[in-house]
Amino acid sequence: MTGGSAGTGSHKERNSVPRPSADERRAQYRECRRQLEALLEGESDLIARMSSALALLRETLPQASFLGFYRALPDRWLVAGPYQGPVACLRIRFGQGVCGTAAMENRALLVPDVHAFPGHIACDSQARSELVVPVRAAAGEVIAVLDLDSHEPAAFDACDEEECERLMALIAP
Repeated sequence: MTGGSAGTGSHKERNSVPRPSADERRAQYRECRRQLEALLEGESDLIARMSSALALLRETLPQASFLGFYRALPDRWLVAGPYQGPVACLRIRFGQGVCGTAAMENRALLVPDVHAFPGHIACDSQARSELVVPVRAAAGEVIAVLDLDSHEPAAFDACDEEECERLMALIAP
């Protein structure tokens, strides 16, 4: 559900790096989680918490062309921000596209081929795969979703989904 046009040349260089093994990736996520816990200690502002998570995930997920949050509004819309990457779709209704479906169903969605997802919203015409993970308040309701897009097909897997779910459990103050 991301926006804009093609990624920058420097991002394409990052994408050409061979992908680490599952064990190496889990170690990278553990370090990301450790750093995020330290950064979030004592911080109650949701936007600051989300921004910190994105900065760390940017280094952990070089295959991502877009990393961002869509915050849930009371009228069952998602609004973009904060995010990193090309311009995003600004608003998405619950139930629409990958982000809206994940929000409505309150579950993570791993989509190896966005073109095969019914109702996919093509904010970035080069996006090929996507991972969307809910951020939940203490009562379990969705307050936001993390949206990760890649210009590579099947750029995310079950390891990324599981580890991002762990990270998103830290976001709600």
